[in-house]
Amino acid sequence: MLIDSHCHLNYAGLVEQQGEVLARARAAGVTGMLGIATKKHEWPDVIAVAEREADVWATIGIHPHEADSHVEVDTAALVAAAAHPKVVGIGETGLDYYYDHSDRGQQQRSFRSHIAASRDTGLPLIVHTRDAEADTAAILREEMGKGAFPGVIHCFTASKAFAQVALDLGFYISLSGIVTFKSAADLQETAKSIPAERLLVETDSPFLAPVPMRGKVCEPAFVAHTARFVAELRGMSDTALRELTTTNFFNLFGKARA
Repeated sequence: MLIDSHCHLNYAGLVEQQGEVLARARAAGVTGMLGIATKKHEWPDVIAVAEREADVWATIGIHPHEADSHVEVDTAALVAAAAHPKVVGIGETGLDYYYDHSDRGQQQRSFRSHIAASRDTGLPLIVHTRDAEADTAAILREEMGKGAFPGVIHCFTASKAFAQVALDLGFYISLSGIVTFKSAADLQETAKSIPAERLLVETDSPFLAPVPMRGKVCEPAFVAHTARFVAELRGMSDTALRELTTTNFFNLFGKARA
């Protein structure tokens, strides 16, 4: 058993052959996939896949790149959409100052709306952060002070110090194929220190294919390569890592267990 905790099955590169992609994932031992929404018009498609496939779940959210074009998506809209039985998380959301595709103030407002929706529904927050550690940490701390909410830092590439902030707030940390890259020595050191009970793995497919699949369109089956690498990195068996991260996924995304 193995869960891909973050994938985009409706994106170009996967959607054209979605049935085959799902079949290859299952053949690789992937027993569950979480389809992530990044724009409002994606929500129906992401949810439809989850409705059709028993081993797929969905989230609803607005990526920080899309914040400027979704000012109307407030907490109430997110909470309403999250009532669907196969929607198990809120996001992805967060801050991206690397590309700055949306105004930073609007990114922050959208992020806080998603946090409020997570708090109101009890569903985990899926956080994207790039070149925005300080503001992400400050907002998470401030909002946690208003009332607790669960969450995960997805596709973790930030500093070890930020990892500790997230862990102190009760968050999980999800590793993507980036951890397998030769250039990721610092991330690999951080990956060794993540508490076992807070660790997840993901693909973020169709992006970031892990070694030895680099250069290919990433797909959920490839999470098996990331899991194997992380297991070796942490000195445990592949089977143990698969069982651990699967248990962690259902502990965080409790609605998926039902």
